[in-house]
Parts: sequence; C-alpha cells; structure tokens
Amino acid sequence: MKPTGDTVTQSLPAPSCAGKRFAVVSARWYVELTDWLIDGARRALADCGVAANDVDLYEVPGCFELPLGCSKAIDLGRYDGIVALGVVIRGDTPHFDFVAGECARGIMDVQLRSGVPIGFGVLTTETLAQAQERADPARMDKGYEAAMAAAQLATLSAAARATG
Repeated sequence: MKPTGDTVTQSLPAPSCAGKRFAVVSARWYVELTDWLIDGARRALADCGVAANDVDLYEVPGCFELPLGCSKAIDLGRYDGIVALGVVIRGDTPHFDFVAGECARGIMDVQLRSGVPIGFGVLTTETLAQAQERADPARMDKGYEAAMAAAQLATLSAAARATG
C-alpha cells in the first residue's frame, strides 16, 4: 500500500518494464504542477526498471491538446505505453467542463483505438490547493500513480501478445 495524503490506496507491485519505452505527454498550462507530475512519472517508470533514456517527454499547450499529443506519440510506433499529464482547475466559466470532459474522452478514445496503454494523470480539481496536493511528490504524487498504471497495462499488453 502506498500512502497518499490522508488516504491509503492499494496498488499492485511495480511491474518489470526493463527494455520498454514510454512517452510522457504533458500539458504545460500549470508549469509548476506539471513539473511535479512529470517528476512522479519518471520516478515510477524508473521503479519499474525503465531506463531514463527510454522515456521521452512531449509537451502540449493544454489539456485539450493531450489526446492529439498522445496520438502523435503513438503514431511514432516506438512506445509500449504513454503517460498523459495535466491540470484542469474549475473556474468561473464552463471552460472546465468542456476541457476536462473532452480531454478524458479523447485520451480514452486514443487508447482504445491504438491498443497502447495511456496512464491518465490529468488532475481535475475545484481549487489550486487541491491540485497542488495531488501533484506534489511528497503528498498524493498522482504523476507517479499515472505512470505506474501505464506500466501495469504495458506488461499486461505484452503478456497478452505472448500468449495470444
């Protein structure tokens, strides 16, 4: 179990992903927060045995652009998994609803169409303080969790191909 803030979440053991390649696609709207998320993703992949030079970082302007960024990375044909990272904070307009919902739907569509696993590390929060808590490596470390999800699915995909 990995402690996360005030709660404890159950997690699977870190899979062995040595020799696998991953792309981290990060929206750069909240730079300090996404830098924390990127740090967490890199640490998770390292914990899975992924070499630092087997992780590529791609940046897109905002979360609305994440699905296309993930799709473009997948089209390169060299990644076993993708980690999508970003932050959407509710404001005074309906912008949040459109961006958060379309980002999630788009990433799911890309993942299902391609078969390449995408760890969803897009924070959708009410406040900046909530986003800081979730992104901070010393607290909830959601970048780590998203990368670990991508790694778990990448090994599942490899196992399915081997037995299929």
